[in-house]
Amino acid sequence: MAGIIVLRPGVDWTATGGLFDWTLEFLISRLSDKREADRLQEIVDNNLGSLWLHDLPEPVQREVVSHWRGGLVAAGEQQLPDTDEKAGVIRHLQELVDATYMAGLFGPAGPAPSTP
Repeated sequence: MAGIIVLRPGVDWTATGGLFDWTLEFLISRLSDKREADRLQEIVDNNLGSLWLHDLPEPVQREVVSHWRGGLVAAGEQQLPDTDEKAGVIRHLQELVDATYMAGLFGPAGPAPSTP
């Protein structure tokens, strides 16, 4: 089963069910809004397989995007198992981060700023 995160109409990210769940679980413990964290947990627990960012309150949307931009890829590098597919999975997580910029979410449109 696959999962989809819709950042805005026409800009989405799809992943295997396991990576989709991991991406939401990354957020669950970090969100300051317990109710919305519980909502994400419900998506994972019930294998719902989709998250529409605009369904979240705007402050939570901002926090989600901030967490993805600030730590998703690094967490994947640290936490995901070392397999032959890991490099591709990390690239896929980076695609989600890049898509938040392409969607113009809470910052400039365009690719993520490069780091040295």
